[in-house]
Amino acid sequence: MAKRIGVVLSGCGVMDGSEIHEAVLTLLHICNAGAQAVCMAPNVEQVHVINHLKGEPAAGERRNVLVESARIARGHILDIATVKAADLDALILPGGYGAAKNLCDYATAGPALKVHAEVARLIKEMRAANKPLGAICIAPVLMAAVAGKDLGLKPSLTIGTDVATADHIRQLGADHVNCPVKEFVVDKRNKIVTTPAYMLGQNIGEVSAGIEKLVRAVVDMA
Repeated sequence: MAKRIGVVLSGCGVMDGSEIHEAVLTLLHICNAGAQAVCMAPNVEQVHVINHLKGEPAAGERRNVLVESARIARGHILDIATVKAADLDALILPGGYGAAKNLCDYATAGPALKVHAEVARLIKEMRAANKPLGAICIAPVLMAAVAGKDLGLKPSLTIGTDVATADHIRQLGADHVNCPVKEFVVDKRNKIVTTPAYMLGQNIGEVSAGIEKLVRAVVDMA
């Protein structure tokens, strides 16, 4: 039976949701690893909607995170509130500003962030069940808040080389490890895998290389 790898989406589009390249590459590499992706997202309204052509807020427009995430998942998606650790073998969080706006409020609160209750719950359940976790791009900040600050596990994580974000990760009780875009960091003790992706990536090929390694490591640990 194929391993079931949860993928937490945060909308559709880098500026206000999941980074689409990162999300799709995660799904592709899960498939190529012989595992099954289980997409999920919170059933909440987005913080705001960004016009990706103009790079500015779309005045008066409102969208739902679960509904928008369904675009990436081709409709095959679950409300994260209905998902338990027992349903999965591992869990991966792609990046994009949605991870910092809709899955938590890091985009506005910085290291004082609060994580969406259902996202935090599922991460904690996965950790309690000793099941592996993956976080891509900016999502390791969220992982630091839960695994570091809340659980006190002092995980080793990477967002690449950004000094300010790395400092925030340390403030949240995690260790930051500098890492190039095509590589990844494995915290074997806590079973957490991270890669920089578009925190450093200049093109989709570079991003794919790191995400493929992350997915393989997560699937192998599951």
